[in-house]
Amino acid sequence: MELNKRQETILQIVKEQGPITGEAIADQLNLTRATLRPDLAILTMAGYLDARPRVGYFYTGKTGSQLLSDKINKIQVNDHQSIPVVVHESVSVYDAICTMFLEDVGTLFVVDNFSIIVGVLSRKDLLRASIGKQELTSIPVNIIMTRMPNVTYCFKEDLIIDVAKKLIEKQIDALPVVKQTDKGYEVVGRITKTNITKVLVALALDEII
Repeated sequence: MELNKRQETILQIVKEQGPITGEAIADQLNLTRATLRPDLAILTMAGYLDARPRVGYFYTGKTGSQLLSDKINKIQVNDHQSIPVVVHESVSVYDAICTMFLEDVGTLFVVDNFSIIVGVLSRKDLLRASIGKQELTSIPVNIIMTRMPNVTYCFKEDLIIDVAKKLIEKQIDALPVVKQTDKGYEVVGRITKTNITKVLVALALDEII
């Protein structure tokens, strides 16, 4: 985040004199404690400063890049996941293509009668199946999908940075977000490259604290 002039001055005071109370900082700047409070709150929430009761504010010693790294390493899948787009394992390849087109997604999650994930369909899978003279309305998706346990998935408590690494490593566009049940892994969400791009934009605009 970009600091204003007063915040930079506060930061310099705390670096040189900390720990220091808010009242002492306000006196040096000829400001009231109430006027200073929003700046101190911003600097504390951003991670530049820390505060201890009856001690005051002190400088954390972290650079902007370190603070950004700390922030990224706290973001969980649950905060940014999307609604999953699923198809039943018995639907035809034709119906799956229609669903992918209508929902404007690049990955479909294939589930059984209990919403348990049994496979994944990508654009490439459907395109490959479309080549040739096969009757797409008669081919079930479970013939062409990537089956469990070969599906890469994540949980809502996982970190976004770890999911991003999986997407890069596996060269895929999306992961199903699942939860463990006694029947298997139930699909509860999806996390995509678009979701992660939105996170990066939000970080750049200081919308994630």
